[in-house]
This record gives sequence, structure tokens and C-alpha cells, in this order.
Amino acid sequence: MHVLLTEDNALIASGVTAGLEAQGFVVTHAATAAQAEATLRNTVIDVMILDLGLPDEDGLQLLQRLRRRGLELPVLILTARDAVTERVAGLQAGADDYLTKPFDLRELAARLHTLLRRVAGRSSHLIEHGSIIYDPAACTVTCSGTAIELSRREQALLQALLQNPGRVLSAEQLKDAVYGLNDEVESNALNVHIHHLRRKLGGGIVETVRGLGYRLGPASPTSPASDHQAS
Repeated sequence: MHVLLTEDNALIASGVTAGLEAQGFVVTHAATAAQAEATLRNTVIDVMILDLGLPDEDGLQLLQRLRRRGLELPVLILTARDAVTERVAGLQAGADDYLTKPFDLRELAARLHTLLRRVAGRSSHLIEHGSIIYDPAACTVTCSGTAIELSRREQALLQALLQNPGRVLSAEQLKDAVYGLNDEVESNALNVHIHHLRRKLGGGIVETVRGLGYRLGPASPTSPASDHQAS
């Protein structure tokens, strides 16, 4: 899950980024409204965390403008403004959730997972695909009941595919799902992650669509035991 964190306080941004990355999120930080807009234009983002007290523009104005343009990604406002009128204004401006500072990182992560679950139309936080069950909150994967150890990047790749069944995702879209804008990405890194995912969860988990990209393979009720072994 790729999160855009729009927060001008460097200390808070650093702590939130580290905490969310430790729980399996991919985080890109923007310190201003302008940086946030530039990121949204150039990167595939799953959910946005928005502080209201930005140095170049009030966060509510940014949110209202994004909604007028048709941006539909879920937005969670994270702010020190805790008055009921402020909360109502934020939700009416187009926010999907509202969390006040100070906050617990575990609650923030849980709210992000809930927002994405709603967008995907799932009633459970678990994502099931045949014999594969992925728990994005606990960062665990099982295949035919066997626990599979995946790296943080492999989990992000798997989640991107699971959230887009039947859809062909380009290499750039998958890189956006797996890496933040500040991450150094080697030219063959995505292919390496795909290779590891196929080895651990079965060769059919990722289908290559020549000239276009990749998509989630068909659900399989069982997978060969040899494919379950983690490196």
C-alpha cells in the first residue's frame, strides 16, 4: 500500500514514515501542498494522509480542489485541530476519516487498512485468493494453511496484485506500489521481486502480459508444496 504523507513537521513525518514502513506500508512524504499535488500527478497512490496546517496552503483547500478535479483516493486528515466544527468541515470537504494529534501509530495503520478495505468493497480485512490468504494488518501470508515469509517489498507487490484482480498493471505502476519516491531502485529490482513471489507462492501467482505488464494469476485451491518454501 503506497501512502502519501502530507505533513510539514519533519519530526512527525519521520516518525510516521518509520512507523508505517515497519508495518509494511510504502510511504512518500510531501511537506507542502504543492509537493503533494506533484506526487499525485506522477505516482500511483493508494491513500493520502493530510495535515491541515501546511505552510503554502490550508489542507482543506487542497482537499477541496483535489475532490473537484475528481480525485477519488481515500484521504485521512491527521491534524491537531480537534474541535467538532473542524472535524465536520474536514469530512464535508471530502475527507474519508479524521484523526487528531497526538495519536497512536497502531490506530493510524488500522484506519488506513479500513479505508482501503472499504474502497475494495471487502467486508473482511483479510484478502483471499484461492489457497492464499493475506492479512495486510498483521503482514502475514499463508498458502494452503502454511505460513509464507515474504519481504516487505514482496508483500507490497502481492498486495498491489491482490487489490487489482484481472487488471494489467504496468511495471511503473508496480514500482509505485513497492517503492517510495526517495527509494533507490535498481533496474532489475521488480523482476527479482516477481521471481521470489512466484517461487514462494507458485509460478502462476503473477502472469506476464507481454508488452503491457503483469496481472494476478488465476486463483488456485492448492499449490505445490515445493512452492511454499520461503527463502
